[in-house]
Amino acid sequence: MSHAAAKINLSFFMFTANLQPGDQRAASHWIRHIKTMLDVGYTGFDLPIAPVQTYDHEAEIDDYKRLKESFNKAGLEHVRFTTNVATTRSFDPTSPYAEQRREALNYLTSRVRITGLLDGDQGDTIMAGPFLFPYNQFPTLDSGDPLWSDRLQDWLVPRYANAVPVFAELADFAAKYGVKLAIEPVDHWETPAPNTVSDVLDFTSRLESSQTGATFDTAHIVLGSTGPDIFRDNVRTATEQQRLHYVHISPPDRGAVKGSWIPWDVILPEIAPVYAGPYLVEVFNAVPPFVNLMRLTRRRFWIPGQDPPVSSVLSAYDVARDGIVILREQIAKYS
Repeated sequence: MSHAAAKINLSFFMFTANLQPGDQRAASHWIRHIKTMLDVGYTGFDLPIAPVQTYDHEAEIDDYKRLKESFNKAGLEHVRFTTNVATTRSFDPTSPYAEQRREALNYLTSRVRITGLLDGDQGDTIMAGPFLFPYNQFPTLDSGDPLWSDRLQDWLVPRYANAVPVFAELADFAAKYGVKLAIEPVDHWETPAPNTVSDVLDFTSRLESSQTGATFDTAHIVLGSTGPDIFRDNVRTATEQQRLHYVHISPPDRGAVKGSWIPWDVILPEIAPVYAGPYLVEVFNAVPPFVNLMRLTRRRFWIPGQDPPVSSVLSAYDVARDGIVILREQIAKYS
C-alpha cells in the first residue's frame, strides 16, 4: 500500500498559540497564511484551541463559528482542519472530584464541537494534544514537595482510572461529530503524564471504542521514549487496535524540519506503510506563550505581514516550505 501522496497539514504553532476567534483583524492574518501555505502544497491546518478560564463554552463556540464564517467568505470552505487541545487544572478529567470531572467533560465536548465546525462538519477529522492530564501541572504533596519516580507513578494509578468513564463518554460524543481523539504523550519535563506512546496505549486499551487513540510525535519519540524496539511495538499495537490517529513531524528542538535530528530511517519505515495521513509539520515558533513555556532561545522565524523582515533569519513561510519538501521526500522513500 503506497501512501506517498499522503495529505500534509501545517501546525498554526508556526504563527500563534491563540486564534483570537473574536478578532476579525486576527482572522485576516490567518486567512492570508492559509492561502499562502495552500499554494506551497499543504492540504490542511492544525489550529490551536486555546484554553479559556470560562464555563460559558457556548460563547466560545459562537466565536469559532464566526471565525469559520470568515474562512468560508474567503473561499476556504473546503480546507480541512484538525485541532490541538490541552486540558487545564480547572478542567481535569483525572480529578478525584466528580464535579470537576464533569466540568472537564463539558470542556472537552466543547472542543470536539469546535473541531467539527472548523472542519466544516465533513467528518473524519482529529482533535489532538495533551488533553488527558492537565498540561504542565505537576502534582505536589501538601508540603509543596513534588512527586517523582515511584511516588508519581503510584499517584497516577487512580487518576488514570478516574478518566476512563470520562473518555468513554467523550468518545461516544466525538463519534457523532466524526472527530477522532488523538491523545498526545508529552515529555516528562513538560508534563507528568502520559509521557510515552506506551502510556497512551495502556490507557486507551481500557476503552472499548477505538475513537480514542494516540498521536505519534517525532520530537517526543526521540526525547521521551524508551527506544526503537518499543517504538516499533507501539506502531504495531496502535495499528492493530486502529488507534494510530495522528503523526506529528517535529524536530527535537521544535524548530525547522530541514536539517533536523529527526531519525527518518527509524520512524518512517514503520509509520509510512501503515499510515495514510494526514501528517502534521509542527514547528513551535517563538510566539507567546512558547517563548517562556518552552524556554526558546532561538530567534523567531519572522512572520510575513506581521513582523518586519529580518535578512539573516528565515521567515515562517521559508521554514514551512522547506518542511513540506523534506517530508514529502521522506514519505516517498519509505512508502
